[in-house]
Amino acid sequence: MKQKLFTVFVMTFILSGCGTIQSAAQADCTAVGLRIGTPEYESCFKARVREREMDYSNTFLPSSK
Repeated sequence: MKQKLFTVFVMTFILSGCGTIQSAAQADCTAVGLRIGTPEYESCFKARVREREMDYSNTFLPSSK
């Protein structure tokens, strides 16, 4: 039942469009199976928010060289 409810929630969210950078980041992280509240999710969420903010600001991400 939880899985079905989660799937309905995610599909509704995706079909309604991503309204904010945070909601888009949340969708990215939950789409790969991370659970909200876990350390892995928090790390993913912060990284996705940063990436999307950089994308929308037309600023290049720092090089890892």
